[in-house]
Amino acid sequence: MSETAYVGFGGNVGDVRATLAKAITHYCDGTAVKLLARSSDYRTPPWGNTDQPPFINLCLAIETTLEPEALLDHGLAVERAFGRDRAREERWGPRTLDIDVLSYGNRRVDTPRLTLPHPRLTERAFVLVPLAEIRPELQVGGTTVGAALAKLDTAGIQRLSPLT
Repeated sequence: MSETAYVGFGGNVGDVRATLAKAITHYCDGTAVKLLARSSDYRTPPWGNTDQPPFINLCLAIETTLEPEALLDHGLAVERAFGRDRAREERWGPRTLDIDVLSYGNRRVDTPRLTLPHPRLTERAFVLVPLAEIRPELQVGGTTVGAALAKLDTAGIQRLSPLT
């Protein structure tokens, strides 16, 4: 049985847009994970540790047959394939690739490894802006993505032109 999930991608080290494009192809294998929609790329100010380069963020709508924790593992494997070593990095610091499962159908998950919907989703404009582009009416945390976004400061978030 398949489920619709929403996933955030981002990074700020190296040729980020090229990395993101390749990582999406790797992530969306067409079997266990099928791409339904992709937002534009957005240049966003760093969050948490602000003394680093801006990030490029985007969101995907996917259809998957993987269970939530298996989808998390799939994303972690793609991150590793693109050079990310979570054990050696600083929290909210620079990274080549970050893949976060944002929501998974109507499921609520609360395990030591995964919380869904993502616990800080409605606080982060860098995620909500691209997510609102593809699904503003998505319900998260008792509100819609669009309504949550309307409460946040989006200053510094810039939609980028498509790569040619």
